[in-house]
Amino acid sequence: MNKKQKKMLVRILAAFAWLVGLSFAPVEGVLRFLLYLVPYFIIGYDILWKALKGIRNRQVFDENFLMAVATVGAIALALYDQTGDYTEAVAVMLFYQVGELFQSYAVGKSRRNISELMDIRPDYANIEKDGVLEKVDPDEVEVGTVIVVQPGEKVPIDGIVTEGASSLNTSALTGESLPRDVKAGDEIISGCINMTGLLKIRTTKEFGESTVSKILDLVENASSRKSKSEDFISKFARVYTPAVCGAALLLAIVPPLVRMFAMSAAPEWDVWIYRALTFLVISCPCALVISIPLSFFAGIGGASREGVLVKGSNYLETLSQTKIVVFDKTGTLTQGVFEVNAVHHSDMDKAKLIEYAALAESFSTHPISRSLRKAYGKKLDNTRVTDVQEISGNGVIAKVDGREVAAGNEKLMKRLGVDFIPCHSVGTIIHMAVDGQYAGHIVISDVVKPHAAEAIRELKKAGIEKTVMLTGDAKKVAEDVAHRLGVDEVRSELLPADKVEKVEELLKNKPEKAKLAFVGDGINDAPVLRRADIGIAMGAMGSDAAIEAADVVLMDDDPLKISKAIKISRKCLGIVYQNIVFAIGIKLLCLLLGAVGLANMWLAIFADVGVMILAVLNAIRALFVKNL
Repeated sequence: MNKKQKKMLVRILAAFAWLVGLSFAPVEGVLRFLLYLVPYFIIGYDILWKALKGIRNRQVFDENFLMAVATVGAIALALYDQTGDYTEAVAVMLFYQVGELFQSYAVGKSRRNISELMDIRPDYANIEKDGVLEKVDPDEVEVGTVIVVQPGEKVPIDGIVTEGASSLNTSALTGESLPRDVKAGDEIISGCINMTGLLKIRTTKEFGESTVSKILDLVENASSRKSKSEDFISKFARVYTPAVCGAALLLAIVPPLVRMFAMSAAPEWDVWIYRALTFLVISCPCALVISIPLSFFAGIGGASREGVLVKGSNYLETLSQTKIVVFDKTGTLTQGVFEVNAVHHSDMDKAKLIEYAALAESFSTHPISRSLRKAYGKKLDNTRVTDVQEISGNGVIAKVDGREVAAGNEKLMKRLGVDFIPCHSVGTIIHMAVDGQYAGHIVISDVVKPHAAEAIRELKKAGIEKTVMLTGDAKKVAEDVAHRLGVDEVRSELLPADKVEKVEELLKNKPEKAKLAFVGDGINDAPVLRRADIGIAMGAMGSDAAIEAADVVLMDDDPLKISKAIKISRKCLGIVYQNIVFAIGIKLLCLLLGAVGLANMWLAIFADVGVMILAVLNAIRALFVKNL
């Protein structure tokens, strides 16, 4: 509880104690009136001041104005009737402030929960100067600077580990409890906590462009993008409050005039003014105005805890209506890391064949070359390689230990006149010839992500009606991956522009209210991410362009988080609709009861404060999404 909340609690307790004491005090007349004004001003002076400021600024119709009119009116009626019963007016203000205190505490608590879980902003970066660590502001660290991260410290800036090995706690970024091991040469993102060893990191980005800054920016600016539900509540409040004020005025004036002129009866001004004042207290739209934005805020915070960053409540609302999910393949459903899967039809030792292939390709930076070097697993001695000829679109020919080694596709074998054996496996096939003789072929393929198949199944369980995979890969490779994962439809051999065209086609043919989500990670996915109803980017390995274009970012690149995000959004929207129906329903019922004289100020307080408390408690449920 902060200072402001503690101060309010003291005011509530003081006013309550004074009110209880007065109920036993044998005082009458003007002294009684003055003594009751003390707790009234203790508990309500700020409400009265805000109401006066609103009138002065021509922003009259808010809950402060309604509460001021209702309580001052109740006091005026007590003076008019000479009953000396001012308890109701003070109690209305007292319980209203109790509700405000609860709402302030609940909202503050949800914000603190999110802040603690997203407490990834580094306070400093360590730079070593003359053997001594110096703490500097992360904003001052230039790209290429070597920073030192000690055990227990946050990684302040993205970079590459140059020295040391350690385990990282990435839970604040990804929601995953398992630590991630890093060593020299590994990329590292800011926001992680170094758990064990000392690390030296060469920065690759400025602090403002690092992962931690982008995450904080996304979370902090999420509330600026309003959902349709929030816009509806804002418009509703602007129309609703003046309307109920007008209705209360009519309720206070019209029935007495009708009784006086049409029925020749006593007008009963005090009865109808009391009903109008009760009507005003009931009408406060606090429950809706507070609980709806809080529901979305809690939903976005709950998603952040699970490593799903939603850029605004409007995207959370759209995500809940998703029925079609379209995937890019490489880097999204597969790891984008090529590996040697098999060696076929080789009379040579398999390890020797891979060694020859790795050496022949040692001067290339192509992913296929990197996969061959990785499969070899030893340091390459480039002095063993001479006369390298790279033939574009075919492969490479080189002398390795004095022997002519050719590594490439079928075109290269035909070019050299080498009889080769076609491969029926799915993947990239590297045919090998040594000294003009066919030596077999190596199968290299992209690796499917561990949770990819499960992710597709979970999407089906979550009510997704159609899954589609778009890729630039060959048809055979694409269909094999789609079949293994259970994807409904696959489009292959696509250029980036073709992907946009296919998404346009899917958008045109989808059901009217259904939304289409596209999931991608590369620079070439940015146009499609923007074109889809909702764009979802892989955050850990995804390109900056994809993350910038996307509406939702998955921090650990796990496709299983897509169904999680959809479930979170649906839970959040369910809570929003519950609060709208509950709050408006109770308000309308109590307004009707107040108008016909069946509701007094006490019921009015329940309709206002009670409904607000229940709606806020329900809204906070959106924060708890661990078991979805």
